[in-house]
Amino acid sequence: MARKRLYLASPYGFSAQQREILLPTFVAELTRLGAEVWEPFSRNNQEPTSEPGWAFQVGQRDLADVRECDGIFAIVNGTPPDEGVMVELGVAIGRAIPTFLFRDDLRRCTDSGSYPLNLMLFTGLPERGWRGYYYTAMEQLADPGKALVPWLAAQPAGGSETV
Repeated sequence: MARKRLYLASPYGFSAQQREILLPTFVAELTRLGAEVWEPFSRNNQEPTSEPGWAFQVGQRDLADVRECDGIFAIVNGTPPDEGVMVELGVAIGRAIPTFLFRDDLRRCTDSGSYPLNLMLFTGLPERGWRGYYYTAMEQLADPGKALVPWLAAQPAGGSETV
């Protein structure tokens, strides 16, 4: 049985401490739940930054991974959230790739009374039941009553959108 490819969009690779502590925790938990985690800092960020064109190459590989993944799990902490994560989410939403959002940042980042973030981030989620795709704690990832676990279990790759 093929595992679904889940792109992990996060800003955690830019900080040594976050890269060593937080990022592996997410990768391990998502893998344990059955995802083939595509983490861009380990997959595509191997270019020497002193080489001409390195940033373009990294960006193109990240974009290709978003286009080829079955779903995207985006860490959207920050006010506003990381702009690279926002671009990756925009590509996924535009391609109707299932999206899952994680935010354990207590600050509000919205003008909407309905959503805790910019309303455009929720356009990739169902109008009713969007909270099933929105996570606020690591422990929620394994909750079968939320969207990620049933989506990962559904066959074939690209599975169920309903919760």
